[in-house]
Amino acid sequence: MASAFLTDISNTLDSIKADGLYKKERMITSPQGGEITVGGHEVINLCANNYLGLADHPDLIAAAQGVMEGKGFGMASVRFICGTQDIHRELEQKLAKFLDKDDAILFAACFDANGGLFEPLLGPEDAIISDSLNHASIIDGVRLCKAKRYRYLNSDMDDLEAWLKQAREDGARHIMIATDGVFSMDGYLAKLPEIRALADKYDAVVMVDDCHATGFMGPNGAGTPDHFGVDVDILTGTLGKALGGAIGGYIAGPQPVIDLLRQRARPYLFSNSLPPSIVAAGIEALRLVEKGAELRARLFENTRFWRAGLESLGFDLLPGEHPIVPIMLGEAQLAQDMAAQLFDEGVYVSGFFFPVVPRGQARIRTQMNAALTRDELERALTAFGKVGKALGVIQ
Repeated sequence: MASAFLTDISNTLDSIKADGLYKKERMITSPQGGEITVGGHEVINLCANNYLGLADHPDLIAAAQGVMEGKGFGMASVRFICGTQDIHRELEQKLAKFLDKDDAILFAACFDANGGLFEPLLGPEDAIISDSLNHASIIDGVRLCKAKRYRYLNSDMDDLEAWLKQAREDGARHIMIATDGVFSMDGYLAKLPEIRALADKYDAVVMVDDCHATGFMGPNGAGTPDHFGVDVDILTGTLGKALGGAIGGYIAGPQPVIDLLRQRARPYLFSNSLPPSIVAAGIEALRLVEKGAELRARLFENTRFWRAGLESLGFDLLPGEHPIVPIMLGEAQLAQDMAAQLFDEGVYVSGFFFPVVPRGQARIRTQMNAALTRDELERALTAFGKVGKALGVIQ
């Protein structure tokens, strides 16, 4: 390989490290849970997307293990060739019913779902209006599409309406509004009732990525549309967070949309099918979620307790009701130092900084889950208080 190329790559890495932006991975040697083992240390885990605590649930493990005897380990094929089993369709239909949609289609991950959504449905004569804080997978999916692209300020309904007017004036045939249901760095909820009203006013389609809501937001756990009591047209989501924490994504929506995606969505057509163990565990996760009122109640009880505890210590929090509770620190190095010292105190968190969040908005993003006990949360608050004072974050 050309030495100049590797030199440039090495220089880039050195620059990332010098700026305090280099990300390191720690090795977990236990199942995912409220407490995990990392490097031989037992630590309280406050940075997983394991909202309902299902990642190590015995029923999911049993479902994954049990199905391999009859269905095998992997499909070794894409869906349309010879990679579709009856359980793939069973999970898709159960997801559709749970989300109150006609049908659903599975992908290897929600990143793939968002990457494959826009290009088959919209062309150069159409328009996509995307929230400025949308997930990277939406941004990448939109880039692959030939539709005109507009971007509105995060949750700014006046700006959204201005771009809707502009798209109509520009002669757009179809308009799709794309938004996260929950903006994962901040824990903010999209303003779905207002978005729906504007979409109806301008005859637009509403697409929502609900990865950080499916399974626990709303009275039935069916996500942000369930939470707000509004209908959206197309939902994307994941099995990799509240629904068991493994892998796998989906799109749910009207039957013609799902049918066309099966014909033309490239990540679906050219990626292996989800393995039977993941599919079976996904079916079981949905069963638990549909009976999971107690888990959801515990999750939000933990969220209220945690937020109140951090506020009483004097930390700068972003407001919200979601189990994502960001602690604002500003500088990347401070976020990394705080995460490292908290680990030494038995609390596992991660610092978030550029390019994941804008420069100057580095933070520790804590996340609640239903598996965390009151004792664990109290111990974590003690650790946050100690480290926060040591670093001068709080008095």
